[in-house]
Amino acid sequence: MHFLQMQELSGDQLHALLLKGIELKRNPRMYHHACERKGLLLLFQKTSTRTNLSFQSGMMQMGGYTVVMDWEASNFGLSPIRYEARYVSTSCDLIMARLKKHEDVLKLAQHSSVPVINGCCDKYHPCQALADLMTVYEGSGTFDGITLAYIGIHNNVANSLVEACMKLGVKLLLVTPIINPASWDEELMRAAVAGGMIERLNSAAAAIARAEYVYTDTWIDMEFYNDPGYAEEKRHRIETMMPFQLNQATLNGASPYIMHDMPIHPGFEIAEELIESERSVIYRQAENRMHAQKALILHLLGAEAAL
Repeated sequence: MHFLQMQELSGDQLHALLLKGIELKRNPRMYHHACERKGLLLLFQKTSTRTNLSFQSGMMQMGGYTVVMDWEASNFGLSPIRYEARYVSTSCDLIMARLKKHEDVLKLAQHSSVPVINGCCDKYHPCQALADLMTVYEGSGTFDGITLAYIGIHNNVANSLVEACMKLGVKLLLVTPIINPASWDEELMRAAVAGGMIERLNSAAAAIARAEYVYTDTWIDMEFYNDPGYAEEKRHRIETMMPFQLNQATLNGASPYIMHDMPIHPGFEIAEELIESERSVIYRQAENRMHAQKALILHLLGAEAAL
């Protein structure tokens, strides 16, 4: 069993996993030995703060251990993935891979003998969506009648939110003036719109007025943020997206909970005053990465049966 996107979970499994994340957050000591002597390989091709820290901390809090491997500093950058995947999976119990291309995540999973977790790729970011929906449930105590507005670039985070909201019955309003071609999933979006829970809008203010939670994300992919060769695309994105910045003007008197998956670029996708506002759940959302991922680890290892 792998966790490459939300499709690996049924709606009931996803809901149960989020509840388990909340339980792990409330009673961490009950699970101090749940992963004793289990090893998690963390394979990074993309930079990371939250994914790296949350998986390392979570695994170690449950009695396991982690090995961090840089893609470029290993032989993954030199040899076909299938050969390296077959080897590394003999020396760990789980692999978390944060890679640039979804096709490489698929190859890794195809040739791994242990579960592979997609820690982020160009198409999906399912671990982020787990934390996001856990945060929504924590704040509201239910998914019934909840509307989430996502305002930004249509990217990997948007895709995973679409998948998760469809499974949980959460209304998702997408305001995404720019679509990242590498991230677009035509089949997913056709199914999402047809299902009625996902709606695309052109107005940030209109979406915010209908939502209990409003989510924004960086406009620039992190691997390109300081790349001189990306300067023109960066300029285009900032120019196009500035009218959709999350600020008091776009809130227009509404007071939804404010979400952001970090890293934050204040003054671009969000005004600094909203980051630290009383309606911000950004830091709780980031903290929940660890708790939701601990639940995911237990799910993939089947460790709950041994507790």
